[in-house]
Amino acid sequence: MTASAARSDYAQPILAGILAAIVGYASTFTLMLAALSAAGASPQQAGSGLFSVCIAIGILNIVVAWRVRTPISFAWTTPGAAFLLTVGEPMGGYPAVAGAFLACAALIALTGFIRPLARLVAAIPSALANAMLAGMLLALCLAPVEAVAEMPFLALPILAAWALGLRFARRYAVPIAVAVTGIVLATTTNLPAGTFDGAWPSLAFVMPEFTLDALIRIALPLYVVTMASQNLPGVAVMKANGYQLQPAPIFVLTGFASAATAFFGGITSNLAAITAAICAGPEAHPDPARRWPAPVSAGFTYLALGSLASLAAAFIAASPPLLIQAVAGLALFSSLASSLAGALADEDSRLPAILTFVATASGITIIGVGAPFWGLVGGIVLLILLRKARPA
Repeated sequence: MTASAARSDYAQPILAGILAAIVGYASTFTLMLAALSAAGASPQQAGSGLFSVCIAIGILNIVVAWRVRTPISFAWTTPGAAFLLTVGEPMGGYPAVAGAFLACAALIALTGFIRPLARLVAAIPSALANAMLAGMLLALCLAPVEAVAEMPFLALPILAAWALGLRFARRYAVPIAVAVTGIVLATTTNLPAGTFDGAWPSLAFVMPEFTLDALIRIALPLYVVTMASQNLPGVAVMKANGYQLQPAPIFVLTGFASAATAFFGGITSNLAAITAAICAGPEAHPDPARRWPAPVSAGFTYLALGSLASLAAAFIAASPPLLIQAVAGLALFSSLASSLAGALADEDSRLPAILTFVATASGITIIGVGAPFWGLVGGIVLLILLRKARPA
């Protein structure tokens, strides 16, 4: 392979990783800041929490993907942030929240050390894994159509660029759409006055305190939500794209990373789910063995977004959220198609897979646990029931 061909070969996964990080950050950083503030964090502590988690997941993405040459992606717990937003400030204030984050991190690491638990998480039927992934991707894949309906003058150029890319340069259709999105946003986004004042973020140390109230109301539910709605779907995403993970070491790593960020007010880190599909799916590279640079570039992008958190937050907050989601949806079309094909390939598991798909796509939340978990539970129960009924 020539030098120019090698550079071209790396361009696609690198751009996919940048897109994954931007989408992950843009979609949920406002939720993160709101959740930390609702739990009692001062503006400085909330900014420190966001900055610290960006550093943690940036380093995890770079080091792990580079080391194992597999497109393993990491993110913060978005369902956990949504849960934290509903809890309110516990007794003991934000130091008690940091203590809950630390306890949750210890539980995640313990899950990695107890191997049977980690193996149980990894033992997901492939048809149901594909169905759960498809259900998670559906909402984002609808975003391009919704964007065209709501803001046609902004969304149509992006959709047209993607379609023309598919026709004339299929491998680079999504990067072309990303580039056009950047142009559209640069020409239409107005940053508020004072954006550049005090833009450099800083880490604020928070001494964790352990209170029974925070451990029961925050630590334990946060652990369940993170494992059920992030780590489990994260393993499923990788499995659906043909990668067999050993989850135990990953849980240990994310547990230690979450423990470190807890001292700076940061919420839990975990396996990425939806954005992982961008890095591990066919749009990152046709060859699965050459997709690992995508999480590496995502990691560097997270570090850049973290170091420029105030500026990035202002730019993205001033941009239409639906437009950010639309370009992500275009990037995930191939992953949705392959996931649906894998979910429906086996006739014996087709109905359980459909149940998993529709339950996951419904977006329901029961006792603080998101739809992917309940979709998987429903699919497994129906699969077992049908298999037991078959001999009769």
